Amino acid sequence: MLDSRLTKLADVLVNYSTQVQPGDHVLIEAIEIDTPLIKELVKAVHQAGGHAHVNLQDHSVQRQLLLYGDAMQFKTWAEIDQFRMEKMQAFILIEGGNNINELSDVPDEQMKLFASFAKTVRQVRLQKKWVYLRYPNPAVAQLANKSTEAFEKFFFDVCTMDYAKMAKAMLPLKELMEKTDRVKIIGSGTELAFSIKGIPAVLGAGEKNIPDGEVFTCPVRESVNGVITFNTPSPYQGFTFENVRLEFANGKIVNATANDTKRLEGILDTDEGARYIGEFAIGVNPFIREPMKDILFDEKIDGSFHFTPGQCYDDASNGNNSNIHWDMVMIQRPEYGGGEIWFDDRLVRKDGRFVLPELEPLNPENLR
Repeated sequence: MLDSRLTKLADVLVNYSTQVQPGDHVLIEAIEIDTPLIKELVKAVHQAGGHAHVNLQDHSVQRQLLLYGDAMQFKTWAEIDQFRMEKMQAFILIEGGNNINELSDVPDEQMKLFASFAKTVRQVRLQKKWVYLRYPNPAVAQLANKSTEAFEKFFFDVCTMDYAKMAKAMLPLKELMEKTDRVKIIGSGTELAFSIKGIPAVLGAGEKNIPDGEVFTCPVRESVNGVITFNTPSPYQGFTFENVRLEFANGKIVNATANDTKRLEGILDTDEGARYIGEFAIGVNPFIREPMKDILFDEKIDGSFHFTPGQCYDDASNGNNSNIHWDMVMIQRPEYGGGEIWFDDRLVRKDGRFVLPELEPLNPENLR
């Protein structure tokens, strides 16, 4: 029997997130997920008057391709993906997977080589109507320390929440961020200062990610100074980093440590832009409270923010260019050590709660 929650989720993805219009070509890219959601998405796209295209992937097969591929193969792979993406008006990416560490033993040089070609495809995708989501399965439930049934309930609650209400509550924060010059962040092992002057702030309320719940902008590239110590696990390229500490001078990461400092340094040496920040975002999703080693969820955690080495987004750009984009999350609720965010010497959020009256609608009890 079809789970009616999948039909509702497909409706959100097609009619709210990507707003499929008659005649739109929509690529549905599914990585290791069951087919019922794919079928519901195809149906929803056609009901909206669009044309559905489906690409099925497997992480274990991708691992083999990455292990044994060379520059010519990766270049051709990227050219094919780019050609197809250029024909689309919308892109829906659903990622499942039974093992988040499937790519952990692919050599760094292979990952960097592939990333150098795949970057162009990513840039084309970002020009389309797109949305990305994870898919509930036992592996993801295990990461969240929940039973499969409990995680499925959590997943559908957070993925089909009232994102229009969230978007409305976010507007005052967007406006405040766009008026702000200096940002100061204080927390455990953290004292960071930077400018966001002149850079747009963008709402993340279900249009690009599901789940969603962030307002993001970007630091002025050379303005970041100080130190930050992240208090959540940070998976990247198939490895989970812990206790990541970054030290900045004039925008650049000049010192970095973690549970595998050598691996961390290798990623930050991918290119020049990897040592500069491409995003600063404040997380506000009231249903997401604890880290689960899945960045799509973790970067939206209530009372968190994330700071991102690497590529900036075009709609909130500081000009930084890189083959990586690595969202690292810090939670500032009291049980995680607390912390403060200041805009132009004005306290905006303390211990994960907004303190300005116009921002109080973003506190969790008002968004649920």
